[in-house]
Amino acid sequence: MQYNRNGELGHVPSRSDRIFQQQNYFYYHTREGIDIGPFDSEEDAKKGICEFIEFMQASPDMSATLSHYSGKVA
Repeated sequence: MQYNRNGELGHVPSRSDRIFQQQNYFYYHTREGIDIGPFDSEEDAKKGICEFIEFMQASPDMSATLSHYSGKVA
């Protein structure tokens, strides 16, 4: 069963697992459409998610920037 996050009200949206494994490495997927990794373990990927969230909260304008570039290839 899923619950509302802190500060959320109403219907709980469906949420997918952000962490996935590919070729023995772990990655996580962001709301901005970016896959971040590789990590050696699922635990390292979970730590990476926490660090990414802290970064995004400290830099609110970064979300728009990442969303803008997420579909583009260098």
